[in-house]
Amino acid sequence: MAIIASNFKTNHTRKSTASFIKEVDEFIVSNKIESEVIVFPTATSFDFIKTQSNLKIGAQNAYPIENGSFTGEIGTQQLDEFNIRTILIGHSERRHILNESQATIAKKYEFYKALGYKIIYCVGEPLEVKQSGLEKTLEYVYSQFDGIDINYENLILAYEPVWAIGTGVTATNDDIEAVHGAIKKRINKPLLYGGSVKVDNVREICSIESVDGALIGTASWVADDFKQILENTKDL
Repeated sequence: MAIIASNFKTNHTRKSTASFIKEVDEFIVSNKIESEVIVFPTATSFDFIKTQSNLKIGAQNAYPIENGSFTGEIGTQQLDEFNIRTILIGHSERRHILNESQATIAKKYEFYKALGYKIIYCVGEPLEVKQSGLEKTLEYVYSQFDGIDINYENLILAYEPVWAIGTGVTATNDDIEAVHGAIKKRINKPLLYGGSVKVDNVREICSIESVDGALIGTASWVADDFKQILENTKDL
């Protein structure tokens, strides 16, 4: 059973998010989709939306706190209001654009692990590391597990090569297989691929033996496209 996740990033409104989720939820029923489906909307779009048991709403980010004086952040008090128990941690945009250190990421991970959240933990390398070869790539990726309990039972991993996110450049199947295969030998957890995944390549990518699903950005923001992605992967 594939795991298919949509990361809205800084897109959609509360109204359009509710419409998207309702449409996808109805599609899951009508097309007998059994995949695990996760949608990560913006924090301002959290709402009380009833969904099928295999469609979960997650948080793109949260501070490791219940509540407090942390301007611009949300904590578990805000997540609990909407019964959100799934969180994305370590995404490359938070690492490379918002400058989250590995220590900060590990602290956040430990906090949400202690509360039993489902964590989708992201790792991936920039272009200059990829160009240095597989050994350097894996060395870089493994460094992103510093301070991370890889045996946590509610953990899903996502490998997202930074150079393939939002660029239209997708890693080749050989690239994906090499990195995924190495990670899977070392860490026995579901492993998603992310990085320019689209309607027309998601099936091929998710058919690779060491790929357990996909974490998708741009190509998942239109409900019809996301439904087609679910249809294309439902038997994997």
